[in-house]
Amino acid sequence: MINTKIVKLLSNLSLTMFRKNFFGIYHGAISAKVDHNSFIINTSDAIFDEMSENSFCHLSTTKQDYRWNIASIESHIHATIYNNIHEAKYIAFGVPIFTTAYTLDHDLIVFDDYFGKTTFGEVPIINPGNYDSWYDRNALEITKYLKESHTNVMIIKGVGMYIYDRDINELVRKIAIMENSCRLLSIRSSYQ
Repeated sequence: MINTKIVKLLSNLSLTMFRKNFFGIYHGAISAKVDHNSFIINTSDAIFDEMSENSFCHLSTTKQDYRWNIASIESHIHATIYNNIHEAKYIAFGVPIFTTAYTLDHDLIVFDDYFGKTTFGEVPIINPGNYDSWYDRNALEITKYLKESHTNVMIIKGVGMYIYDRDINELVRKIAIMENSCRLLSIRSSYQ
């Protein structure tokens, strides 16, 4: 049985993040760790502006069963993060338009606005290398980067943004700051 409080929380946040272009129609993932060995994540056919209990599935981080067949393609990454980074309580993956567009021509995000600078300062943009093999490698590479760099955000060139946090409100706040700051960088460049 899926925890209805967590479903309602994730559903409401999914709608908000969809409206802010962090999630696409079927593109993205959001999850919550419910105990030491399990988490709730959206299904592969979830529509982020119409989430319900049927839009989520409860998965084990230690063994795969039939539910993995309907879960988001990002489930393996979320499970690997939960197994290796114990501070992770919530995880989101999305393709925020301004942040992802910025990655295409840069290797580092240097924030100039107050909130971006005080929250992040600078964030490296990670090149995933060969896109053809990305989904074979991404669970280990993303988890390794997040663990070794001691950060809870990873910006991947042309792919999007992975973020985890212990507090869901803090996770959403950081997503909003990242996207708004990259939007400001984009607008500023149009004035030059």
